[in-house]
Amino acid sequence: MKKYVVSSIVVISFVAYSFYQRVLGMQSAPVISTSNSTSKLSQNSPTITPTPIIIPTNTPIVTEPTTTQKIPISTPIPTAPPAPVVASGYKDGTYTGDPADAFYGNIQIQATISGGKLTNVTFLQYPNDRDRSIEINQQADPILAQEAIQAQSASVDIVSGATDSSQAFVQSLQSALSQAKS
Repeated sequence: MKKYVVSSIVVISFVAYSFYQRVLGMQSAPVISTSNSTSKLSQNSPTITPTPIIIPTNTPIVTEPTTTQKIPISTPIPTAPPAPVVASGYKDGTYTGDPADAFYGNIQIQATISGGKLTNVTFLQYPNDRDRSIEINQQADPILAQEAIQAQSASVDIVSGATDSSQAFVQSLQSALSQAKS
């Protein structure tokens, strides 16, 4: 019974509010008249007139040239991007980094230095006991190795979806490259 009383009060309140808005609200609401014809509604209610838009006088005015002149346009010549800064000072050889924890297993890197440059990165250990770990490392490892060779350092971007593996890769490669410093 209490539910019906509360429901009735809510419905009656809504009807009263709607009636108020419909009948009494129209008298105070302005009506915009867009034509010159008058009607009873627009005579009894105030009208809103549009406000003119004022353009500042300091606005530059662009005009077309009156004479036709041929203006030479120089086309930029494409140039190659600057070569990355190569970190030098590595001793030639093969260096094994310390194993680093990648949450589901260790990552251990072997770095090969030739001509003072990082030329190859080999994964001696990586998480491979779960199918998901294998899938992640099959995608991330080549990207990490390629970035390290291009950067000639352990400063590589973290591979999305392989954050733990990326961080462990950086730690292990950094320990290998610290051994190769001359």
